Amino acid sequence: MNIARSFNNWRKYRQTCNELGRMSDRELNDLGIGRGDIQYVARQAVK
Repeated sequence: MNIARSFNNWRKYRQTCNELGRMSDRELNDLGIGRGDIQYVARQAVK
């Protein structure tokens, strides 16, 4: 079960990183996220 959960968490992390990475700096700024914060925000989405 832990393997499946870990894989799903990894997929969610990657999906979040990809979606935020496709946004413009202005769109990210509107959300209060800097480009350097994307990985942190994606990790928080997995928790």
